[in-house]
Amino acid sequence: MKTLRWNQLSNLEQAQALARPQSANDISEKVAAIIDAVRLGGDQALLNFTKEFDQVNVSSLQVGEDEFAEARKNIAPELLSAMNFAFKQIEAYHRAQMPKAISIETTPGIVCERQARPIDAVGLYIPGGSAPLISTVLMLGIPARLAGCATKVLCTPANKNGQVDPAILVAAQLCGIDQVFKVGGAQAIAAMAYGTVTIPKVLKIFGPGNAWVTAAKVLVAQDPQGALIDMPAGPSELMVIADEAANPEYIAADLLSQAEHGPDSQVLLVSTSSTQVDKVKAAVIEQTQGALRQEIIEQSLAHARFIEVASINTALDIANTYAPEHLILQVTEPSGYIAKIKNAGAVFLGPWSAETMGDYITGSNHVLPTHGYARSISGLSLLDFMKFISFQTVSHKGLEIAGPYAEIIAAQEGLMAHKNAVSIRLKDNSYE
Repeated sequence: MKTLRWNQLSNLEQAQALARPQSANDISEKVAAIIDAVRLGGDQALLNFTKEFDQVNVSSLQVGEDEFAEARKNIAPELLSAMNFAFKQIEAYHRAQMPKAISIETTPGIVCERQARPIDAVGLYIPGGSAPLISTVLMLGIPARLAGCATKVLCTPANKNGQVDPAILVAAQLCGIDQVFKVGGAQAIAAMAYGTVTIPKVLKIFGPGNAWVTAAKVLVAQDPQGALIDMPAGPSELMVIADEAANPEYIAADLLSQAEHGPDSQVLLVSTSSTQVDKVKAAVIEQTQGALRQEIIEQSLAHARFIEVASINTALDIANTYAPEHLILQVTEPSGYIAKIKNAGAVFLGPWSAETMGDYITGSNHVLPTHGYARSISGLSLLDFMKFISFQTVSHKGLEIAGPYAEIIAAQEGLMAHKNAVSIRLKDNSYE
């Protein structure tokens, strides 16, 4: 965990300091082969890949009602209570995003309208493995439900017993999702993008995943016969900006909360205080010892950066350049810096705003752009599950006012059939 003094670095060294971890292997060809196999082999290919990659034999791809019922019996009461609380928080925040229809008379006799419609069929991918992401079910399922998506398909890997984690099933039912399939990895993305006998084809796929899942999402989004995706998603990342007054124990805990996601996760501290940097590094070492996911954390910390800067403004410049998925401001009066933040997925202000709270319980969505995409795209919202249709009504009066201008522009572009579609109407004397 090397400390970098920003003002002593060259431009090249500064760029290298903010570089993301790079994957050593290009897996796109292997992922493409998996996608092709699913398109040709359908359900049988999914069963074969589940056995090959997950070492699991499943008798049925779809979760049955008996499995949902068993999950409801096995869910711990305190977990169900926490899930219900999170559900209410997330639903309230996303319900507030419901768009309103627009209707405006742009010129006398011309009315333009904009109305929202749900995406008919959406696919939700939930990683399984050692940390089944219950919270992601809520983050995807709740806006899909609020948007009114008619078909909601959820794919998630089965455990070694061929079952889906009970909490994932209960969370799915809370969101009105009853089509859950025991399929993971790139093969799940292919199944939702193209459909099989068992798994319906969807129009847009949502959710995080490993490099194989991400590569599959990118490939199916490039195919007109495939499906759109929410966003490219890479490894988790967190940047903390801290001054000398911040609590180093809190900072270390926040950094480790993201480092434990995976070996390729990246965490950064940018501070105006060298003493603070030293305290945080010591706290990171102490809190790592004996951690449940210590091996993963230690691999992730190889990509960590501890950067000393002269001012908070410089720290904010670094944050805007890096465009972190998560940004925490552990500084005095953090709200005073909000206007200077241009690029970030989600921002957490002040000592009590642990990033964990945003992951689970504040209500804001935790599906966020990574790998610098926060420079140009937003975190997931209700609007991602909807599309917008424009409607235009032109009266004869509106045509008389605006039509000649349309003729001029069409003629300038050399599109005379466009011009004629207006001219033929303007010449019609039946309205006089």
